[in-house]
Amino acid sequence: MNANELKDKTPDELRDALAAAKKEAFNLRFQAATNQLENTAQIKTARRSAARIKTILNQKAAEAAAE
Repeated sequence: MNANELKDKTPDELRDALAAAKKEAFNLRFQAATNQLENTAQIKTARRSAARIKTILNQKAAEAAAE
């Protein structure tokens, strides 16, 4: 999911997406620890997805505080 799609979402939807991204990252780390993960690049994309969502949430919070 790219940043433009995330900007259209509400903060509640973003929090749900953040929880899902963190859960996915956890599951991927668990798979990597048990040697079940085939594509290790998925961990990086999951982490970056969570960071992207956090960035958009912080931007929306800053806009709300400025108003």
